[in-house]
Amino acid sequence: MTKRRSAVVAVISAAAIALTGFVSTSATAATGFVGVILPDAASSNRWESADRPFLTAAFKAAGVTAKIQNANGDVAAFQTIADQMLSSGAKVLILVNLDSASAKAVQDKAKKQGVPTIDYDRLTLKGSASYYVSFDNVAVGKLQGQGIKSCLAAAGKKKARIVYLNGSPDDNNATLFKQGYDSVLRPMIKSGAYTLVDDTAVPGWDNVKGGTIFEQQLSKAKGKLDAVVAANEGLGLAAVAVLKKNKLNGKVCVSGQDATVDGLRAVLTGDLSNTVYKAIKQEAQGAADLAVALIKGKMSTMAKGKTNNGVVDVPSVLLVPVAITKANVKVVIADGFQKRAAVCKGIEAICKKNGI
Repeated sequence: MTKRRSAVVAVISAAAIALTGFVSTSATAATGFVGVILPDAASSNRWESADRPFLTAAFKAAGVTAKIQNANGDVAAFQTIADQMLSSGAKVLILVNLDSASAKAVQDKAKKQGVPTIDYDRLTLKGSASYYVSFDNVAVGKLQGQGIKSCLAAAGKKKARIVYLNGSPDDNNATLFKQGYDSVLRPMIKSGAYTLVDDTAVPGWDNVKGGTIFEQQLSKAKGKLDAVVAANEGLGLAAVAVLKKNKLNGKVCVSGQDATVDGLRAVLTGDLSNTVYKAIKQEAQGAADLAVALIKGKMSTMAKGKTNNGVVDVPSVLLVPVAITKANVKVVIADGFQKRAAVCKGIEAICKKNGI
């Protein structure tokens, strides 16, 4: 379904947040601006705590005007924001879609107006993006699956009962994550070593719904569960909250991804067995660099990969994810993605024990 190769990323820049929720600089105001639409602030705090500031800094350094808004999980708001950006002079749109259908509608409208679009983090199926900037999301899933498998092996469990707590069915990334972890775990399931007790997707990456769904999964397993393959840390931590109520946290392997402060703390305390670090600063830089080239009417050579969106192969920048366990949480902190003070607050002894 997709073809991926890793590609190089470059440096970029952004602007300061206005009261409207826009981010802008004045250097290129006369020639239009780059519009960025983020998806929400609930499924993961990365969009506001990482992507917004990294994009802001990138466009500012490039001297290019940017306006960044968040659709807050609302498809109608996503389309309204896009319409407003197009009517007020956007020359490029960077989109993190809520679903492919609504994002395709925005891309079709932008294309008619001669405005190129960039798929950021999430691919718009059958869309018309000029570029796609993300991580190798099948590789992300493989790292999750390998982390679960290693956790079970370390616990001496040759037989295991597991569940899949998948991401939103409307998000192509969730499909790719599952493709990755299932490719690692399916042979064990087929051999009978692992029993897949349940396999359920969480609509909209909603962590509250994820917790409810996991309670049902745990009930279906009659409380006997060895691993939760959770598609991100939000869902993984929702599962951990349920496990805590049942005094099972730390006894069940639980995956995640995003390397948030809460996620890393849970890895260190043993509530999450493994997560995945994605260098969002590089992702933001890649998207901004491509947008700067587009707004200046230039073709970029940095998108060396190709990803098929169901209609065409989209030139792609695909970054490499990193598997994280408590043994290498320090990598995320050393990279400057999270601060030691935030991760280690209240668990200083655990941090020191793990070289942080």
